[in-house]
Amino acid sequence: MKQIVTAFYFAVFSLLAQAQNIGLPDFTELVEKQGPAVVNISTTQVIRGNGRGVQPFPFDENDPMFEFFRRFIPRQPGMPGTPGIPGAPREFESRSLGSGFIISSDGFILTNAHVVDSADEILVRLTDKREYKAKVIGADKRTDIALIKIEASALPVVRVGDPNILKVGEWVIAIGSPFGFDNSVTAGIVSAKGRSLPQENFVPFIQTDVAINPGNSGGPLFNMKGEVVGINSQIYSRTGGSMGISFAIPIDVAMDIQNQLKASGKVSRGRIGVVIQDVTKELAESFGLSKVQGAVVNAVEKGGPAEKAGVEPGDVILKFDGKPVNSSGDLPRIVGTSKPGSKVSMQVWRKGSIRDLTLVVGEITDEKSVARSGKSPKPAEQAANRLGLVVSELSSDKKRELKINGGLLIEDIRGNAVRADLRPGDIILALIARGETTEIASVDQFNKLLGQFDKAANITLLVRRGELQTFVTIKGLPDKKAE
Repeated sequence: MKQIVTAFYFAVFSLLAQAQNIGLPDFTELVEKQGPAVVNISTTQVIRGNGRGVQPFPFDENDPMFEFFRRFIPRQPGMPGTPGIPGAPREFESRSLGSGFIISSDGFILTNAHVVDSADEILVRLTDKREYKAKVIGADKRTDIALIKIEASALPVVRVGDPNILKVGEWVIAIGSPFGFDNSVTAGIVSAKGRSLPQENFVPFIQTDVAINPGNSGGPLFNMKGEVVGINSQIYSRTGGSMGISFAIPIDVAMDIQNQLKASGKVSRGRIGVVIQDVTKELAESFGLSKVQGAVVNAVEKGGPAEKAGVEPGDVILKFDGKPVNSSGDLPRIVGTSKPGSKVSMQVWRKGSIRDLTLVVGEITDEKSVARSGKSPKPAEQAANRLGLVVSELSSDKKRELKINGGLLIEDIRGNAVRADLRPGDIILALIARGETTEIASVDQFNKLLGQFDKAANITLLVRRGELQTFVTIKGLPDKKAE
């Protein structure tokens, strides 16, 4: 009897063990086959100072990497390279790490634009320890895609998959060099698709819970078939390390960009000249739409493609070039991939009925691409203010053109910026707080105003965007020491 009971429990435990293993993926074969096509990328940039001393750490004290640099690249008072010390050198080298993957056997490699941005030297290391110097064929900052090239042949290459058939909940893995640890493998699932991020209008990101850390940037995201479906680009983090939310650029977007970079070293994008916003439930009811969809046109650029096609403020764009516009975030991506100069159809909702228009796509002229011509210019770094904004004063000619008396142009929004609906190109006209409105006339005035508020304060900015003005409320401010 005892033997029967023992055999029974043994069978039960075996079944439980098998059940626990059902559905758990085995990545070993995938990593063995695809790992050799993943590369480590290290870059060197020469930082030039003004002769009064150079800050040796390219990170703010609040940045998680500052402590790493402080420990391993110490600077004592009086040593060369210490800020403010007479006789300090005029330049020093800044190094960074990233990842990439080989897409052709003759040495073309995809990575992130921010991995190679402003690099004076790019070194690619393969899994077999071979090292090559690489050159930048082209880089597109809008999508954060860069194409680089090494002089080699018969290289292992990745297989490209279709991110459109990727499903939420599907297993994916990343191979890269987090913190410089070559060919590290992390796994997780797709947690969302088509994710829009602030200031990222041209990429429908794949969101995953794969552990991504500094150094993983530019590395591939694989599906279980061993196909690349994305390029790991960003993480959401309060600490600088992985917190279970990472974002990858769909590989079809990346391949379209690299084709243009290979052909001309730059990317051409369409534009139609409208200012848009999302359709809310309340707006849909007001416009008589049967469901919440489309992009509401707030303003139309004079003489632009949309005005020539007959688009009017208040129109709701439902389709563009036959593709549905489910939300306002869809429109920039669809328009951006349209060929400038091409004729496309556009469906709009106007005053209770659908209208079909024909539009000739224009071209974005302020393209943020680094062309094939070698090193990109290195403008002087501007400091961000308490809100994480880099702002500048408008010229007299620009004020006359816009018919305004003052205001500050938002040139950049840094990573530690407050979460608000602000964009580069916006013009801050006034600050409203405690029942008082102050018109903004200079950078110093604006920064002094920001310094008067405590962390719990709520402020509202009057912002001009295109031909429209809007109010943007900021709830809670960073510490005063934050920049």
